[in-house]
Amino acid sequence: MKATLYTLVALIAFAANSLLCRMALAQGYIDAWNFTLIRLLSGAICLGAIMAAYTYNLKRKGMLNNAILSDTGSWRSSISLLIYALCFSIAYIELDTGTGALILFSAVQLTMIGWGIYKKEQLSKLQWGAFFVALAGFIYLMLPSAAVPSLLGASLMALSGVAWGVYSIRGKACVSPLRTTAFNFIRSLVAIPVLLIVAISYLKTVSIEGVLLACASGAIASGIGYSIWYVAMPLLKSTQAAVVQLCVPVLAAFAGVIFLSEQLTFEFLIASSLILGAVLVFILNKK
Repeated sequence: MKATLYTLVALIAFAANSLLCRMALAQGYIDAWNFTLIRLLSGAICLGAIMAAYTYNLKRKGMLNNAILSDTGSWRSSISLLIYALCFSIAYIELDTGTGALILFSAVQLTMIGWGIYKKEQLSKLQWGAFFVALAGFIYLMLPSAAVPSLLGASLMALSGVAWGVYSIRGKACVSPLRTTAFNFIRSLVAIPVLLIVAISYLKTVSIEGVLLACASGAIASGIGYSIWYVAMPLLKSTQAAVVQLCVPVLAAFAGVIFLSEQLTFEFLIASSLILGAVLVFILNKK
């Protein structure tokens, strides 16, 4: 139940992040460079404040130990986070929603399931069947809105998916998910000067709505959401963590129906049922 709860909350945060990105970038409220810059900065500030309060509380209770203090993230995770966030934002405006989702989650699945197989995680025939059913439902959901992608956009989105897969896998070894995520965001700020050089030329396109959406994406959906994902990751196999993320486009689409008044189609209901049902079978099959 603990793994299920944390995973569900993290997936909702991922879907919210997708919705916020869609609202900010697709509506033209802000450009990809300033969005990424504000997203990383707001995530680092929010998590830094929470981490300071959390560390002080542990120290006051005498629960602060060397294992927790030594968990300060890593440069590999920070670089993966930065590559994911920047490439996703740039590719998002180059690709249609369906095309981008197909490329992104295909890269995530290949990376994480490939790593799981490399680490000798065994899947039953039923799990393989459930995975392919979920994948078919995902393709059925996204294919109508997919178009022939540009080479640059497709390459950036694929790189973003691989980077996110790597970032997720590295979360399996963290001791303190909050500290790890906070320090990963803080380390990623070394790229701020480079982002500023490019982003400053797009300042005229930045609106208040874009800044607020980027802050919400960074502080809440990314910062807090990724911390919760790092809590869930040690409780999941890499293959499980990969497959459950196929639920994110479904949750994001439901959010689009609720908050953006997007159309709810019969095809969407069929695809959603296939994906969610297959993911449930995959997770419940423990053998």
